[in-house]
Amino acid sequence: MAAYGKPEVKSDQNDGRSVKQVDQLEDVKLFLFAWTELGWTESVPYLDRPPSPLEFYREWVSPNKPCIIRNAISHWPALKKWTSAYLREVVGSKVVSVAVTPNGYADAVFQDRFVMPEERRMPFMDFLDIVEKKVTSPNVFYVQKQCSNLTEEFPELVCDVQPDISWMSEALGKKPDAVNFWLGESAAVTSLHKDHYENLYCVISGEKHFLLHPPSDRPFIPYELYQPATYHVSEDGSFEIVDEKSADKVPWIPLDPLNPNLEQYPLYAQAKALRCTVKAGEMLYLPSLWFHHVQQSHGCIAVNYWYDMEYDLKYSYYQLLDCLTKAVEVS
Repeated sequence: MAAYGKPEVKSDQNDGRSVKQVDQLEDVKLFLFAWTELGWTESVPYLDRPPSPLEFYREWVSPNKPCIIRNAISHWPALKKWTSAYLREVVGSKVVSVAVTPNGYADAVFQDRFVMPEERRMPFMDFLDIVEKKVTSPNVFYVQKQCSNLTEEFPELVCDVQPDISWMSEALGKKPDAVNFWLGESAAVTSLHKDHYENLYCVISGEKHFLLHPPSDRPFIPYELYQPATYHVSEDGSFEIVDEKSADKVPWIPLDPLNPNLEQYPLYAQAKALRCTVKAGEMLYLPSLWFHHVQQSHGCIAVNYWYDMEYDLKYSYYQLLDCLTKAVEVS
């Protein structure tokens, strides 16, 4: 089932755009309509078992469709073992990387900057004290370093999960580029973005709340260029934003999909978000190039597997759509 009806642009609702821009946008939307007719769904479907490699590739990877898979990780020891007490015992006082922000938004637009978190090195037990509210902090802490931190910083925990997902590795003919460990506070939010990875996101405890947009929503999702910056802690404990002056500007999405400013970004009203909650023991297949915004329950633990995408015809179609969208914006 297609997620969209036939696109329409009303001449009295062109939001200040010229007739030429409206016509060009209509052309982009007609292209978009043809693409979405290939079969986007209006909700994220569930599978009751892990698929075979061939089934998964044919039904989900090739058409670039998300799904939530049950009973794919039910045999993992982590589902029962990863309590706070166990993590304290196994990881203990080991120093790990923690993203710290004043507002919960790491890698997000703030004060007309693309602001990255302070990467604080701290004993894991001290981090757990904050998550468990044994220690009070006005800031937001999140273990989220995305450079295969499970294998690099938490190798003690790998035996409780899997180094890869066998049927995914067989379907794609490759091993994952990275396996990441996530643990943080409910105030930690991942801003809307996309990745060039086939993503298997496995929730161990708690819940993750995803807001998704297919790649075909690109014409309705704004991008702007921002000066990159990083949060730094001042001597009084407050945060200051320090520009990375030698770095190139970063293209990022300034819009908050939970509270979009439709006066500033009117086209977003035509985007069709999918929402889903991934619960403990479930796995989300998040296809490459899908836009996603993520929230979580407090203390949620997850592991995800990033497999590099194939830069095939789907990628070329996305690049074409991206270029058409940019051409309309500047014309």
